[in-house]
Amino acid sequence: MTRTYTIGELGRLTETKVETVRYYERVGLLPHPPRSSGNYRVYDDAHLGRLGFIRRARELGFSLDQVRELLDLAGQTTRSCEEVDEIVQAHVTDIERRIHDLSVLRQELTQLLAQCQHGKVAECRIIGALQPYADRLTAG
Repeated sequence: MTRTYTIGELGRLTETKVETVRYYERVGLLPHPPRSSGNYRVYDDAHLGRLGFIRRARELGFSLDQVRELLDLAGQTTRSCEEVDEIVQAHVTDIERRIHDLSVLRQELTQLLAQCQHGKVAECRIIGALQPYADRLTAG
């Protein structure tokens, strides 16, 4: 027999906020559950498994669209996993780009810190670097 869960139980088991469970229902990632005679949502093991899949995919940084595609592919068990590989490769490529961007950002901030004279804020090069249009604002 299939176990049933309230939305709160489902949330606790998957470490998902109730609002997020409802959001996933609204955007079509999680099927709407039937309602009890008291009009409460009644979730089952299939919801638990699907929500667990969604949560793990989100923890790994997949977008909602990617999660939707992966869920669709997961339901097609006889298909080749080539499309899954393509989705994951695209995600890895995006992660690598973000890592590069963060490395550049770290380098820029480290250089700004190295230039710090520990003087007054009015002479701070970091503040100056964050105000690229300051000369236009004062030239009135």
